[in-house]
This record gives sequence, C-alpha cells and structure tokens, in this order.
Amino acid sequence: MKQALTIAGSDSGGGAGIQADIKTMQANGVFAASVITAVTAQNTVEVRGAVELPLDFIELQLATVFEDLDISAVKTGMLSSAGVIETVAGFLSGEKVSNLVVDPVMISKSGFKLLTDDAVTVLRDRLLPLALVATPNLHEAALLAGFEIEDLSGMQEAARKIVEMGPANVVVKGGHAPFARGTDVLFDGTAFREYAAQTVFAGSVHGTGCTFSAAIAARLALGESVPVAVENAKAYITSAIAHQLDVGAGHRPAHHFYFITPSDFRKR
Repeated sequence: MKQALTIAGSDSGGGAGIQADIKTMQANGVFAASVITAVTAQNTVEVRGAVELPLDFIELQLATVFEDLDISAVKTGMLSSAGVIETVAGFLSGEKVSNLVVDPVMISKSGFKLLTDDAVTVLRDRLLPLALVATPNLHEAALLAGFEIEDLSGMQEAARKIVEMGPANVVVKGGHAPFARGTDVLFDGTAFREYAAQTVFAGSVHGTGCTFSAAIAARLALGESVPVAVENAKAYITSAIAHQLDVGAGHRPAHHFYFITPSDFRKR
C-alpha cells in the first residue's frame, strides 16, 4: 500500500489539520503517517490555545517515520513559526522528496494573518522551492504575489508569480471568490488549467484547504500526474463538502468518508 505523510498541527476538534489530513489520505487509498508540529485546543467554534512542539522533537518524528516507511508523497500544512519551517524544509531537502505538496497556510479564509513576516519569508524562500505543488488560497496568493486578486486573470498572474518562487506547480484556490466561486487555477510554468465546481454549500466548511491539499498528495502517491491528482482531489473535496457533518455549534466539518455508511460494516 502506498504511504503518504502529513506534517502539520493537530486539531482537537477533528475537522482540520492532522486529523483531516489522515482521514483524507486514507479515504483516497493510501496509508497516512503524521508528524505533528503543534497541538491546539479547538472545536468547531474557536481556537482556545496552541502549543508548538520542540524543534528537535519535530525532527525526531520526521527521521523516525522516514527510517521505517516508504513515503511516496508529503503534504505540509500550518507550520507555526520560522523555526518549524526551517526544520521541516531542511529535513525534506535532505530526503529529496519529489512529491511534496505545500499548503502555505499563512492567512485564513477570512483574511486573518496566521504567520509572522519572518515566517512567511522563510516559507517562501526555503519551503516553496521544494514543492511539486503549492496550494495557496486567494488571500495567501495575493500576499505572495504582492497584489490584490480581483478576477480570474489575477489568479493566473498570481500563480505565474508564485511559480517563479520555485514550486513546479501552483494551484490558486478560488474558494469563496465572488468572481469565480469554487474555481481553482493550476499553473505548471507553461499552461493554465481551470477546475470549476458546482457550488454545493454557500457557507464556510471547516478543513477544506487541509483536505484538498492532502487529497492531492494522496493521489500523487498513487502515481497520478499533477493535473489528474488535482482533478480527483477537487472532485473529492466537493463531495466531502456536499456531505458535510452536522456536528458542533460552529463551522461544520467536511465528511471525509461520505461514501461509507454504518451498514457497510454490519456482520453478514
């Protein structure tokens, strides 16, 4: 069975972060390993606290996983500081990971900045150049590109500028963009592809960015090309959103195993 690794923070509410990544990877047919960079106290409503793990222990997790497992793809999520990013980038560059998906978690869906300026700089200069695919949301793409994105041509131009920073492919996620709701733009350094999806829910669903990037990593681990992996990941996250779970009092989480029902496990 193909094996993939997620490097990110833990979401105690279960809807995003490491928890969403593991569910997504397993749902897409690969075995999921994890390296936790931080733990959070959060639920569907709010984040109440976060504690970053020591850098040497993050590196120990990485080394231990790679010593035993045959990792075919890696996905990074929210890396909480410049030190964490340096540690992860340094290790992955030494392992020469080819199928690396970087979800450059810098700004939330609402536009709230999640990383300090020095951490953003390290992410741009050290981690992005290692990526086969980077998956910034609209706000993150605008920050990296240095201009506001107001239409599809702006998404394309931002993707072009981010590719110049080193990643082989960039997917700028449309998300809630009023001009192209649900449309993502992929640029491979030469050509653009658009991935449109029918709007299946007007509100915000928790963990969609994590899920989308983890699904891309899983599909790459299975040997799919980048365009096909993005297409299949797009179909998966769209269905997971459509089947969102009615749990908690805040943002509903995506349903990572929407295609399985309890009756599937009844003794026959």
